[in-house]
Amino acid sequence: MSELLQLDEQQLATLVDRFYEQVRQHPELGPVFNAAIDDWPEHKRLLTTFWSSVLLGTRSYRGQPMAAHRPHPIRPEHFDQWLTLWRQTAEAMLPPEHAALACEHAEKIGYSLRYGLGLQERKGALPLGVPIAGINA
Repeated sequence: MSELLQLDEQQLATLVDRFYEQVRQHPELGPVFNAAIDDWPEHKRLLTTFWSSVLLGTRSYRGQPMAAHRPHPIRPEHFDQWLTLWRQTAEAMLPPEHAALACEHAEKIGYSLRYGLGLQERKGALPLGVPIAGINA
């Protein structure tokens, strides 16, 4: 397993909150996300558990990210835009070594989702490393 970040849950929740506020306002990502999410506070709580599992190793996330993304009009360029916003937010809020690690994980997650959604050819398996309900539980 790769290195984990030394953050607490509140710091991570703040990172997730700031990031998704930017996503909501983004001219291309905002319409996709805002149409898909009815309850933003609950969704950000869920995303905090996701990122906590990825970055802190808490294993608190129990969901199916591929299934959650499949019904939405996601285009390949959305992943680059999402990653750019994540990188900017992480670099603004975290020490450089933590931001780099958070971005490395985000790149792997983006690759896995793009591949799983049929938006990218497979170049090599990059596992999410997140327990998915019914698979790694």
